Amino acid sequence: MRLVHVEAFHSISNAIHREKRLKRWNRVWKMALIKEQNPNWEDLYPLLG
Repeated sequence: MRLVHVEAFHSISNAIHREKRLKRWNRVWKMALIKEQNPNWEDLYPLLG
């Protein structure tokens, strides 16, 4: 399994709000978001440090 999308937030409430919005997105929209920010679908986990 790979981590292919990460977003940083200043508050947990903003992060939760974003997560709830993304859960309502259809698969095509989610795939487009990932391809826009991580076109090679690289594993981002090692970058979290």
